[in-house]
Formats: sequence, C-alpha cells, structure tokens
Amino acid sequence: MKPVYLFVLSVAALTGILAGCQDAPTDSAATQGFAGLGADAAAYAQASADTPLTFPADHGPHPDYRIEWWYLTANLENAQGQPLGLQWTLFRQALMPPDERPETSEWAADQVWMAHMGISRGEAHIAAERFARSHSAHDDGQAGVIAAPFQAWLDDWTFKSPPQANFKRFELSAYSGEGEERSGYDLTLTAQGPLVLHGQNGFNAKTVEGQGTHYYSQPFLQITGQVTLNGETQQVSGQGWLDREWGSQLISGQQSGWDWFSLHLDDGRKLMAYRLRGGGKDGGDYQFAHLIGADGHTQQQGPDSVTLTPLESQPVAGRDVPTRWALTLPESDLQLEVKARHPNRWMDTSVPYWEGEVVVRDANSQAARGVGYLEMTGY
Repeated sequence: MKPVYLFVLSVAALTGILAGCQDAPTDSAATQGFAGLGADAAAYAQASADTPLTFPADHGPHPDYRIEWWYLTANLENAQGQPLGLQWTLFRQALMPPDERPETSEWAADQVWMAHMGISRGEAHIAAERFARSHSAHDDGQAGVIAAPFQAWLDDWTFKSPPQANFKRFELSAYSGEGEERSGYDLTLTAQGPLVLHGQNGFNAKTVEGQGTHYYSQPFLQITGQVTLNGETQQVSGQGWLDREWGSQLISGQQSGWDWFSLHLDDGRKLMAYRLRGGGKDGGDYQFAHLIGADGHTQQQGPDSVTLTPLESQPVAGRDVPTRWALTLPESDLQLEVKARHPNRWMDTSVPYWEGEVVVRDANSQAARGVGYLEMTGY
C-alpha cells in the first residue's frame, strides 16, 4: 500500500472508531457498540486488573493497545471573575495489531494521532483539531508521547512536565488561527493532590461483562496562564482535570454512547461519574462513580450506587442533547443537579461530540456546589 493511502486510511480509521457514522447504523455496526469500540480486538493487548499500573512508564504510550488518550479539561476564570472552559486532548489509535507492524522507514506508520482543542466563554465556543501519524518504534515524530520526562505533542501543540517535575507540574501550549480568529492558551498546571486509580488496580470495567480500560486521573490541578479567544487574550486561573485511559475493546456491542462528568465540588472533593448507554444488567445502562476526598481518600460507587438522569434537553447541532442532569449517590448522601453553562459546546470536528463546562447545585436547595465538565457522545 502506498504511504499516502496508508495515511488517508489511518485518519479514516481513527475518526471512524472514535466517532462512528452519523447515518443510521447498519446491523453490523449495531453489534459493535458506539463507534465500533465494542468490535473484536483479540489481536491487541487486553486491559486487565491483573496488570498493575507502573509509573512513570504508564504516563507514556501503549502502542500494543488499540486506543488511548491524554485528556485535559479546565474550569477557569479571568481577572473579572468571568468563567471560561477549555479542553486539550491527544488521541492515539493503533492501525494494526502488534504482530502486523511494518518495518520502520521514512513513511511506515502503525499509529495515527488526533489532537483536539476547545475554548468556551459565554456564547462563544471554538474547536480545532490536528492529525499526524507515527511508527511506535520512534519517539521523535510529528506526534507522540514520552513517559519521562513527560512530553505529549502534535506539531507545536505541546503538553509537558519539566525535568524533575515528576508529573506534578506541566506546561500546555496550543494555538489555532490567525489575527482576529486566533485562539489558544499558554498555561502552567500544578498538581496539589495524588493520582487517582479508577476501578480495580486501575482497571475500570465498562460493562457487566467485564470489558474496560486502564484508567487513572489527576483531578487536583491548579492552573494559571493566559487564554486567547478570537484574538482577545486574558489572564486566567482555575482548576483542571487530566484523564488517562487506554484499552483495546473498551465497551460492549450493545453500548450506544456515554455521558461522562468530572466535577470539582466546593468542599474540595472531586467526583467522576459516567453513564454508558447499554451494557448494564438486564440490558440497562452501565453506571460508575468515584468520589475523591480533598485528601485523596477515595470511595468508588458501582453500577447500583449511582444514578444519572437527564432532566432537560436542548437542540444542539441538529440533535437533542441533555444539558441538565440529576446525579445522585445515595450511599454518600449526595443529590446534585448538573447543568451546562451554555448548550453551544458542540465539538464540530471530524469526531463530533458535546464537551463543555457545567455548574453543580444541590438538587434540593439549589445552593451552588461546584463546577466541572461534561462529555456526551452518540447523540
């Protein structure tokens, strides 16, 4: 296969696996889950609770697994106290199983990369993306990740931890556009709490059948720096959340998408919760939550201990998307209402999805309880 065709097909493979087709699914697609992520991946490495996470190595890439990401969201404010939201994500997709990798050469590639940038303020929302490819034997290509000292990049979009920072301080820089359309950010991120492993030894099941991913987070990031939106630059500060996840068969063939929350509560606790639509008991949804204390002490909530219920939907990009939710954790006496700051947070990229900042209130008193981010796929 000619190299240019390989690159075109690699981009198509990544966007197809992550996003799926916007048309009605075929019978085959319906048995492979959202975006094909439930398709058979037996030839790739499999995520398992029997594989303990090891740092700093697991900050780096895992090319033997089919898919992986480094995912940052942030709730910020400018000097006037006005809220801003931002996202930066680097996705890695294996093009073929490890046993089928090509010989290394100038054009050979067995991995494809996609990076997304998003910035939101009020009604304004911008999204940008970039693509690249690489061979897993190289760590100096157009895109890639190095575990220590940590570096992740695609072209000049860079997310890195300086030497001796030990994954506790980061610098992020990404820009798109020129002149009045220029948008991006230069930020410093400092961890003020521990890494958090989700699930059993960092293996997070996504179905009752046991499919899942290796998954950990750094939810205790404090952020300072500057954000440029449509040519206007402002100083900002706030909180961030970094997610790390990798696996090969992430979900089951019956799961049509997910709704994922990362919340910074005002009492210092953090809350990660998600609903996978399908894959639960008796054909229902599969739900999970992880309540993280301000001191890093954690309490995981299984599928029967968390409820995520849409309360209100709004038209977004030609579809109805839930923008207000009830989130309850009875065992932790939490009854929350989570609402999007603005419905206009559609990521109109090659991989379309909704991603935006939310506000958290007490479900009964409506008192403010925090802020966070919400991602929704499959709508």
